[in-house]
Amino acid sequence: MRKNFYNSRRVACCEPEVYSARFRTGLFISRGVAENAEKTWLIAAFSAAPRESENYPFTVYIAPGPEIVGRTVMEFFPEEATEMSADVKQIGERVQEESGTLQRLRSEIGNVIVGQTELIDRLLVGILCNGHILIEGVPGLAKTLAVTTTARAMQTSFQRIQFTPDLLPADLIGTLIYHPQTGEFNVKKGPIFHQIILADEINRAPAKVQSALLEAMQERQVTIGETTFPLEEPFMVLATQNPIEQEGTYPLPEAQVDRFMLKIKVTYPTMAEEHQILRRMARSAPDTTVEPVLAPSDILRLRGLSDAVYMDEKIEEYILHVVQATRSPGDYGLNIGDLIRYGASPRASIALCMASKAHALLQGRGYVTPQDVKSIGMDVLRHRVIISYEAEAEEKSSEDLIRQIFSTVKVP
Repeated sequence: MRKNFYNSRRVACCEPEVYSARFRTGLFISRGVAENAEKTWLIAAFSAAPRESENYPFTVYIAPGPEIVGRTVMEFFPEEATEMSADVKQIGERVQEESGTLQRLRSEIGNVIVGQTELIDRLLVGILCNGHILIEGVPGLAKTLAVTTTARAMQTSFQRIQFTPDLLPADLIGTLIYHPQTGEFNVKKGPIFHQIILADEINRAPAKVQSALLEAMQERQVTIGETTFPLEEPFMVLATQNPIEQEGTYPLPEAQVDRFMLKIKVTYPTMAEEHQILRRMARSAPDTTVEPVLAPSDILRLRGLSDAVYMDEKIEEYILHVVQATRSPGDYGLNIGDLIRYGASPRASIALCMASKAHALLQGRGYVTPQDVKSIGMDVLRHRVIISYEAEAEEKSSEDLIRQIFSTVKVP
């Protein structure tokens, strides 16, 4: 959709395809003098982070007059005010109000965890989206410590479950215990009946134990005998696995891996970060105490705010194109069809949409940009794109193919 402003006293011209619902969101004007227009014209950028993408933000040239930097679009175009723009502005105000709470949570976790900012942000995305997370990395990268610290920074019940080859499903969900004095069976609930569950080294347990997690993760309930028990909200499973040891491990089946909203790969810290880790943790009793920042009610409120973050229809279409490209790459000019055995499911589209909104919220914005989708996309898709034997022979990973897809699919 296009609208020209040549007859307006306030606006000299507008770039093609700019005038849309996104243009009328009341976002703040933020940057400098236009280089491709007359020197007296100013350029207004409708994005809180204009440098994130070459295709963002949308621009419009505003003729000189009142000081415009820091003003809103709606101050210049009151006739274009819509109910949608008022809603988006209200969401933006709520995001600014809550950004302090999220920053305090990050800071509290950072008192224990050095670096690993991407891991911490992805944990917060999972919390905001009511999703489960699979964390993969070599030993010693503070995966377990990051999860336990995050759980302790929230006033939620927490339980760590060490998965081992001899673990039984009853050890996880609970069982019925017979009391001969009364002749009755009583329910003994297992450790799954906590709000934050750390499934440590989940790939060390056999398939029947891994499958016991499925109902809890997807349905948020557990069945013991003939009775079904709902799990207390917020409920979240954070699982870790070691990628380098294969003996005595049981690879997670695709059906269960797909239940995890994100799969995070943890990398080594930088030398400066490791130096700080050395100073902080190289003692017999390192201080890992944290103060609770969020209550369960706060988490539920923030989830509602994350759901309310504005996503334009073109961003939704962009997500659909990205996911569709994993199934039919040839339709997008990608010659990788023989390298993908199975593409991402509709669950990936849902997860990518929700995670992009949560990512925008963590960045302090009430609206989603394509860069949010790109930033979180790898963690959503890497475990959902199943590569073929041809890809393995060519030493191609799912991450390599996803990077090609993101670099090819047109950004709105």
